[in-house]
Amino acid sequence: MVRPRRAPAESAPAFGVVAMTSAKSPAEEVLVLEEFLPYRLSLLANVVARGFTRLCSERLRLSLPEWEVLAVLGRYGTLTSAEVCERADMHKTMVSRAVAELERRGLVTRRVNRADRREALLSLTDPGRRTHGQILPLARSYARQLTTELSDVDLATFDRVAATLRRRSDVVASTGA
Repeated sequence: MVRPRRAPAESAPAFGVVAMTSAKSPAEEVLVLEEFLPYRLSLLANVVARGFTRLCSERLRLSLPEWEVLAVLGRYGTLTSAEVCERADMHKTMVSRAVAELERRGLVTRRVNRADRREALLSLTDPGRRTHGQILPLARSYARQLTTELSDVDLATFDRVAATLRRRSDVVASTGA
């Protein structure tokens, strides 16, 4: 069922902001985290990522940031650290630590960018490509197991809602609303 769109109203309660039963004024309202969409999405993302990271850790000895860096380099090829940060939406410190460990293990190589000597270019080594190849079947299997009880319509709806929330989040963040 498709609900009609409604215009935002100042008086409409924000998702997850619920007045206490004895609230006599807005000052007595509390944020119910379990109902607050950003908190729920954060918890879900953490639980889902933690499960996949556990698999990567047990089978490939990779942490969350390490498998994310490998996945980004495997998809996009040679990149700078800043480009990895942007594509994976990771903090530069996390990328730097992951790259240092992946480089130590011989999975990633770092070379000076001739066009801009201040930057290093990151690439997968042959062992890094093999490890990336081992991530793919794990990712497919994990995603299949997570979504086994969801219909194609459910998945399409989830994709649409996730894209809308991402777009709206960018808009709201840029306007300071």
